[in-house]
Amino acid sequence: HELRPSATLTTGQCFNWNVVHDDIRIRMMEENKDMDILTSASASAWGTFNETEWVGPISNMILSIKETPDTTMYRILYQSPTCDVNHINMSEFLTDYFQLETALLPLYQSWSQNDERLSQIAAVIPGLRIIRQDPVECLFSFICSSNNNIPRITKMLSSFRETYGEKMMDLPVRLLECDGLSLEPLELTMAIYSFPTLEELKSSTEKELREMGLGYRAKYIIETRDMLIDFGGKEYLLSLRKQSDSKAVQEELIQFSGIGRKVADCVALFSLDQHNAIPVDVHVQHIASRDYDPTVLDGAKSLTPTIYQKVARLFQDRFEYAGWAHSLLFVAELKSFRDVLPAEMVADMDKWREAENARKAALKEAKKEKA
Repeated sequence: HELRPSATLTTGQCFNWNVVHDDIRIRMMEENKDMDILTSASASAWGTFNETEWVGPISNMILSIKETPDTTMYRILYQSPTCDVNHINMSEFLTDYFQLETALLPLYQSWSQNDERLSQIAAVIPGLRIIRQDPVECLFSFICSSNNNIPRITKMLSSFRETYGEKMMDLPVRLLECDGLSLEPLELTMAIYSFPTLEELKSSTEKELREMGLGYRAKYIIETRDMLIDFGGKEYLLSLRKQSDSKAVQEELIQFSGIGRKVADCVALFSLDQHNAIPVDVHVQHIASRDYDPTVLDGAKSLTPTIYQKVARLFQDRFEYAGWAHSLLFVAELKSFRDVLPAEMVADMDKWREAENARKAALKEAKKEKA
């Protein structure tokens, strides 16, 4: 109950993990014939709640994280030549990454006492933690995530790593034959790259980033890189971990190019120890309107700074470690978790969503008639 990677690594906190499983098939064409290729780790971890193993680069290592019914296991698949794994306390390293010093079960119990709906979610989605990411990686990753979808974010960041990071290792790919795996790996492999440091990003240009598919975000990446270097680089971001006011950290981060309040709160929550930061988007606003205060929008048509703060306060006033509790509620809305939720809860969610869509459609029609 203290850690379930299936609920932690697959829900959009980070974008560096790939799933390892037996039924992902990449359609390839060879001599005008379809071939089913299975790769050991070819796809984003997003939405893979039902799987049990994930591979990803952290710092100067590549780890495999495997979930069992009783515990979580890890393997070191790669370590940088500059990294002496014998001198790394992996227990301390993973405790830091998964924030295991924070006992999760008492938080689940506290949240459940304050929210009947959350208590039902907590019973079926145990072990969801907020990980402590490298803040530089988190900052640039969430700039790429803005107004974007998971496949495109994953593709952007893959190109970003490949262009400016260092190649760490190739993962083998095997052929799927008659629903069984070939014994020998194919020559085809998937390369895994480190996330570039600020130093490695110094040579990047807006033109290069646009050619990689980052579009308008290319300008934000370059401007934020330069600002961050001027502010003191990674050490500046790490200093924000000492700040006790998540709103103050949000104000610091929105100084950077391409970072609005939601992205700032994502970076604060997922890398800067701001446990009460609440990244608010339309989905989180829907949770707040449906479950806590149907008047929270107060007639507003968008998430103004005032409405953003009102929504955040609904969670912060209700829960300790509010950002963690908010994440559990958010995850329960994802398609990949619907099958584990109580049927009545899913029906209520669908009913509310239909009513909300009907309300918006009516408003749109009324506006059209008025025009």
